[in-house]
Amino acid sequence: MKHQKKFESQEQQQASETQSQQKTSAREFASVEELLRHDAKQTNVPPEIAQRLGRSLQNEPRPARSWWRRWFR
Repeated sequence: MKHQKKFESQEQQQASETQSQQKTSAREFASVEELLRHDAKQTNVPPEIAQRLGRSLQNEPRPARSWWRRWFR
């Protein structure tokens, strides 16, 4: 009898985990940008790639200051 209760509680836990996973996978996005932002939050970038990206961005020229900042500074 005790084994059956333990088995039932494990089944319930697995069922609740499955339901929570299904809830997250059924999400709809209003735009592609929103989908990409959500995916970026969920994805871990390997440190090697993050370092390479940082070095690559250092070589890029800085964007020009906007006209209103040039005027008011």
